[in-house]
Amino acid sequence: MASFACFASTALAATRLFGALAALALTIGWVAPSIAQPTNADPVAVELSALPSVLAQFTTAIEDREPIDQVTFVSSERRKIYLFSDLRGLSGQTVTHRWLFAGKIMAEIPFEIRGPRWRVWSSKALREDWLGDWTVEIVGGDGEVIAAETFTYSAPGA
Repeated sequence: MASFACFASTALAATRLFGALAALALTIGWVAPSIAQPTNADPVAVELSALPSVLAQFTTAIEDREPIDQVTFVSSERRKIYLFSDLRGLSGQTVTHRWLFAGKIMAEIPFEIRGPRWRVWSSKALREDWLGDWTVEIVGGDGEVIAAETFTYSAPGA
């Protein structure tokens, strides 16, 4: 009976340890998401970094090729805003920032992506009377919207 209690205690400790290790692995990225692969594919040959990804944010300025802040509400006292995009896995494609306001395309800025990680940004000069929600769509070469971000341009103190 004593050996069974010792075994049960050891099994419980091992279960807790395994759960803690699994949580740690997920937290620090040791466990990759599953990817559907052909059965004859070499799993080592598939690089997760090659999968396309887009990170985008509005900012009030760019310094050293990085955004200085992240904004979602902008007062009309500010007359210029930037959309910064960090694009990965899109090398060789053309990606466009499409600026939209009140259902109209206000600007389209294309970028040729020349590497596995490419940082781009576009800006828009804003007028006082262009108050409301703005959206910038990030459009791939095939015309598909691959990401979109929105900010609100409002009167001072609103």
